[in-house]
Amino acid sequence: MPVREIPFCDLSTTDLIVDAVYKGGLANNAGDDPIARLLPCGNQGGFRFCGSTTLPSCRLAVLFSTFSEPDWPDLLEPETGRFMYFGDNRRPGHELHDTRGGNKLLRGCFEALHSGEQPRLQVPPFFVFSRGAERRDVQFRGLGVPGAEGVPETDDLVAVWRTSNGRRFQNYRAVFTILDIPVVSREWINQVVAGDPAHGAPSPWLDWRNRGIYRALRAPRILRHRTKHQQMPDNQQGLEMMREIHKYFADDPFRFEKCAVELVQMLDSNFVECELTRPWRDGGRDAVGEYRIGTTSDPLTVEFALEAKCYALDSAVGVKEVSRLISRLKYRQFGVFVTTSYLHEQAYKEIKEDGHPVLVLAAGDISSLLRSKGLATASSVNDWLTRRFPKPISSTDTAAGTP
Repeated sequence: MPVREIPFCDLSTTDLIVDAVYKGGLANNAGDDPIARLLPCGNQGGFRFCGSTTLPSCRLAVLFSTFSEPDWPDLLEPETGRFMYFGDNRRPGHELHDTRGGNKLLRGCFEALHSGEQPRLQVPPFFVFSRGAERRDVQFRGLGVPGAEGVPETDDLVAVWRTSNGRRFQNYRAVFTILDIPVVSREWINQVVAGDPAHGAPSPWLDWRNRGIYRALRAPRILRHRTKHQQMPDNQQGLEMMREIHKYFADDPFRFEKCAVELVQMLDSNFVECELTRPWRDGGRDAVGEYRIGTTSDPLTVEFALEAKCYALDSAVGVKEVSRLISRLKYRQFGVFVTTSYLHEQAYKEIKEDGHPVLVLAAGDISSLLRSKGLATASSVNDWLTRRFPKPISSTDTAAGTP
């Protein structure tokens, strides 16, 4: 079914439907911006406001993302409803809050979030949009609120450091929750703008506003196995990052095994006690380790086996390689398969249809993981690889460097 599209002429009266596309104008000027027609918030920037940027004077806020800025990898997780968004201090030369107001609003909203019920009542609704496929079109991604279930207040708004042209500066990384509200009515939007957001509000938003309860819009995957396209990076930067990793380890693919272990531990710190096996005696497992569940003082540990394949993006991992790992799994073990490419459809089908406990990290998963850790370009990935996995000095290099 095609995505629903709302024409530019209807924007001022339409409801906001999750994942619908709102068409931009055709005049080739700033007036073509559809968000300004949908909401009274201005027509430029990632942060937009109705009212001021201080609480309680902000009626509503808009967060707009292209999802394509390599240094600021905004990320929406449909499965969990979490949305990670970076603030508006994106260039050196300014203090963290010396911006057009976006970072001040973030600070105020997250302070109110953690200060009890009365301050939380001042937090405005956040309308989240992303760039559409054509011209100035935008896609509505949902109604957001600060914070997320299970994320402590020390982690939901964090000032992170970046370096540009040798100059260091800070910006915010904020965690939001997209609420389970499939349609935001025009009637409620009008009430929000009028300063009466509680009147006719969607119940998930009221639950968060009044009681701090997160009812996230979670969208579990329907497909039992992923296609090649779904396993690959979804943008050019991600493809370039994966090519950089493959090129770095191409002369000695066994060295990628250590990188695969670190990637898995970046994904989840509960992967512990991971030990590489010998290349000539691995028995179908490049590493073995334990996954920790429960409290740190008395955890339950589950053993896992890891297999890593450093393949070019156009080279699929076949049934033989996957079956090799599955056949070596011991009782009560699970497997982790890490590859810089993708699993062939038949290999993936066998994992899912036969119910094998194997976690797959393909090229797209790795690029998304690195982006979430601030590594969003091929050059930054190369710096990370060089620092974490230095290449061994060959005897030729040693001889060449001898006076």
